[in-house]
Amino acid sequence: MDLDAIDNEDQEFSLRESCGVYGAILFNSGINSEATTAGASYRNTSSMLDLLVLGMTALQHRGQESAGLVVSDGGPKICVQRGMGLVAQAFTPERLASLLGADKPVWRLGLGHTRYSTLGASESINCQPFVVETTCGQFAVAHNGELVNANRLKSEILQAGIGLSTDTDSELITQMLCTRSPSQCWTERITYFMSKCSTSYSLLILTGDSIYAVRDPFGNRPLCLGEILCGDEVIGYAVSSESCAFQSTSTRLLREVQPGEIVRLSIQQQPELSGAASTIETCAIVPRPSASSSSNATGASESTAVLPAMCIFEYVYFARPDSQFEGQQVYSVRRRCGAQLASESPCSVDLVSTVPESATPAAMGYASACGLPYVEVFCKNRYIGRTFIQPSNLLRQVGVAKKFGVIEENVRDKRIVLIDDSIVRGNTMGPIVSLLRSHGASEVHIRIASPPLRHPCYMGINIPTKEELIANKLTLEQLRRALNADSLAYLSVEGLHKAVSAGCTSNPIGHCDACLTGKYPVQLDW
Repeated sequence: MDLDAIDNEDQEFSLRESCGVYGAILFNSGINSEATTAGASYRNTSSMLDLLVLGMTALQHRGQESAGLVVSDGGPKICVQRGMGLVAQAFTPERLASLLGADKPVWRLGLGHTRYSTLGASESINCQPFVVETTCGQFAVAHNGELVNANRLKSEILQAGIGLSTDTDSELITQMLCTRSPSQCWTERITYFMSKCSTSYSLLILTGDSIYAVRDPFGNRPLCLGEILCGDEVIGYAVSSESCAFQSTSTRLLREVQPGEIVRLSIQQQPELSGAASTIETCAIVPRPSASSSSNATGASESTAVLPAMCIFEYVYFARPDSQFEGQQVYSVRRRCGAQLASESPCSVDLVSTVPESATPAAMGYASACGLPYVEVFCKNRYIGRTFIQPSNLLRQVGVAKKFGVIEENVRDKRIVLIDDSIVRGNTMGPIVSLLRSHGASEVHIRIASPPLRHPCYMGINIPTKEELIANKLTLEQLRRALNADSLAYLSVEGLHKAVSAGCTSNPIGHCDACLTGKYPVQLDW
C-alpha cells in the first residue's frame, strides 16, 4: 500500500528501504558522443551529471530524505554536492550549473545516493556520499544497508583516537577504509573491512580513476552492473541498487554483483582474466562466515547452512516492479505471490482489487488464479503529497479519503477481496474497509501477499519494534474484527519462499526472512 501522503496519526507506518546507490563511468568515446536517455540528449561535460540525476531519480523510491552526488575527472580531486529532499529539489539546474562550464573538467566518474535514515538523523550533515581526504588522495563512499555490528566498530574507531562527526554507519565504513586498514591497496582495504563486518551493505567507492562496487558476503542488499550504450556502442559502465535505473539511462543490464564480490570499474583499460580489454574487473570474492555465526530472535546461536541472505522484502515491497533480481523480474514474483495466496486462501467474491499501487501485481495474480475479474475500486489523488496543511478535526474525519476516492459503480453491492502487500501497525486498513462499506460494498475480505511481520530488521529496513507490530498484539481473528473485515488471511512463509524461488537463476538460493521468522543470518551485535 502506498501511503506516503496519509498524514500524522492517520498514517499507516510504511516500510522504508534505507538508501539507493548509483554510479557511472564514461570512456573517452562516451564523453565525445551523444546518447539519448529518457528522451533527452547528453554529451560533453553534462553527460555524467545527467546520468547521475536520472539514475538517482529512478531510485527515488529507495530514499526521499536527501540526495547527493560526487564527480571526478579521473584525477585526485573529487567534487561533491548534497541536499535535503527529493533529487529534483536537491539538484536544481542552478545548483548543477556550478559543476559545468568551459573552466570545469570533463567528469568521467560519478556516484549518486538517495537516502532514508535508519541510523543517523535526517539532517544535511548525514547526507551521502561521504568524501574524506587521505594521504593517498580523496575518496568517496555511498552506502545502502545497516551494519549489524556498528556499535563494536564505533567503539574500535573511538578507542583508536579517531573522532566521528555523524552517527551514521556510512561514516564508520569510511573510517574503517581509510584509517583502520593496514594496507594501501584498495582491494585489501575493502577486504579488511568486510572481514570486520559481514552484513549488511552494498557500497560504491570512488577513488582516483576507479569505482569499486562491493556487496556484502550474504548479498543482503542488491547491486547490479550495466553497460551504457550510444546506439550499439558501449560508451561506459554503470552500477546501481536496482536495474530499473538502467532503463532511463540507456544502459543494458549485464549482471548482478555477486555476494561478497568486489568489482572494480576503471577508466583505464584493465585486462580481465580472459585477457580481453575491459573496464570491469572482479578483484576478490569474500566468502560468507561459518554457520555458527547465525542467530535467532533472542540472539542465541543456531547451526544453519551458510546460504546467501538477500532481503526477501525487496521482492515483496521495496524494489520497483520493473527491476530484476536473481534472473527474474520483481513484477513476476509479486504476481506469483498473489497466485500462491489465492491457492492458500481462496475467497468467494465478485471481484479482486487493491489499494494503489504497490500490491497491484499481487492482486492481478490472485484474480487470475481464482478466475475472477481484477477491478479498480479506488482512484488515487497523486497530487496531495505531504502538504503544509496541519491536522484538524475535519482532516481527521476525512481520513484516507484525502488520498483515495472510491469508484462507487465498481463497489456498490459487490463482494470484494482487497489485496495488500503488508500490514505493519494496522492504522490504515480499517479506515480503508470502512470507506468501501460506506460506498455500498456488501462484503470486504482482506488478503495480504506476505506473511505477518513479527520481528524488527537490523539490516537496513526501518521495521518498528516487536511491540509496535500489529501481528504481535492481536490474533488473526482479533485483527479481522478490528479492521471490520469479513475475512483476513496472510500468505505463508513457505508460500512466499516458493513464489520467490520459482524463477531464481542464482545458485545457491537464499533469502533473509528474519522480519517474518526471527531467524537472522548473522550473530546480532546487540
